[in-house]
Amino acid sequence: MKIIFIRHGMTKLNEEKRYLGLLDEPLSEKGKADFGKKWCEKLDSDVIVTSPMLRCIQSAELIIKDMKTKKHIVVDEFREINFGIFEGKTFEELKDNPDYQKWIDSRCEMKIPEGESKAEFVKRTMKGFTKLLHNCNENNWNNVVCVVHGGTIMAILSEISGGDYYDFYVKNAEARELIVEDDKYEIPYYSICGRIHS
Repeated sequence: MKIIFIRHGMTKLNEEKRYLGLLDEPLSEKGKADFGKKWCEKLDSDVIVTSPMLRCIQSAELIIKDMKTKKHIVVDEFREINFGIFEGKTFEELKDNPDYQKWIDSRCEMKIPEGESKAEFVKRTMKGFTKLLHNCNENNWNNVVCVVHGGTIMAILSEISGGDYYDFYVKNAEARELIVEDDKYEIPYYSICGRIHS
């Protein structure tokens, strides 16, 4: 089975370099144009998977019209990390905030006030990934396109590979590929392979 993880197109808050987690913002006009240009008529799959967030659904809608299959499922656990009190703010706006400094010093791992810790986010995301693999096996889906968040991609690929979370960072509309066969996986771009531990 091949899974292509694509990060959603750009939003206004992405353009302004603001933390965007659970704020449900649409794609910007630039985001729509860039995403459509990059992915229209270039993909086919048995199913397209998104998080429930508008920016992912809108990105998927730009490509699903060109696919043979119109099958679309939403995985609720694939929502981006909850940035809590940092939501919608920039580094400049937060740099003097002591909670923000503590979070940065923790390598962004501690629990964000009114938000999630990285460990909570990864656990939630992996729960969704396990559900997705089960669905794929049950339905014989071998080509899967997931239009999700940057954090979702980093969480899944770092967790199954044991690699560093930030090694799997992707820009808006960029993709990473994952090959899964039984409990074995391969991340071709990174030349990483191994076994998936549930």
